[in-house]
Amino acid sequence: MKKALALILLLVALVLIAPVVWHAVRGPQPSEPIRHLPWQIEPLEGGASRVFGLALGGGATLGDARALWGPEMQLAVVAAPGESGALEAYFENLTAGVVTGRMVLAADLPARQVQRLRERAVKTEFMDSTTRRFTLHPEDVEAALRAPLLGISFVPSAQLDEAVVLQRFGEPAERIRTSEQVEHFLYPGKGLALTLDAKGREVLQYVAPARFERLSAPLHRSAGDPAPGGAASR
Repeated sequence: MKKALALILLLVALVLIAPVVWHAVRGPQPSEPIRHLPWQIEPLEGGASRVFGLALGGGATLGDARALWGPEMQLAVVAAPGESGALEAYFENLTAGVVTGRMVLAADLPARQVQRLRERAVKTEFMDSTTRRFTLHPEDVEAALRAPLLGISFVPSAQLDEAVVLQRFGEPAERIRTSEQVEHFLYPGKGLALTLDAKGREVLQYVAPARFERLSAPLHRSAGDPAPGGAASR
């Protein structure tokens, strides 16, 4: 009788400790890798790249961005004075991996198509004292979503500094200072121009590496150095 009782107690103990032993043998399970972080830039064939899960220069559209990042995406034509404007999509508050911020996506559309969207807009409002935003007509939204992506701008909520930039993105190919408080870190192989502002918000601008001159040329002109690839301005 005592032997039977001891055997029962032993079996109960084994049942209770088995999960603990199994967990110890398996060890800690790897967590799901974090994706779509701002520094996770994947070069693609043909001078394209993938960032935030979207292929720049690789066929991604505004519709792909909405499918990936959600229906909160807003569409509008944004125009500065004297300009026809550009079709843009934007997320006021987006979490890329674990980094929150504001994302603006620029579409690659001919000027005549942008002008048509602007003329049919159902609402016009000022974003600041001069730049205007034209809200698309509902009948134009579907066509706008088929527009290919030209570039992405991301404004992180958290303040960055030089140490964080170098740690996450690596050493830039070039650094251009356009004012006492503003410096630009250029990564042509990644299609990234990162603006570090000591007194304002940082801005990360992405294009396909093959089209990097769209970002670098204006910065060289602003710094008085029209020749790309020259010595870094400090």
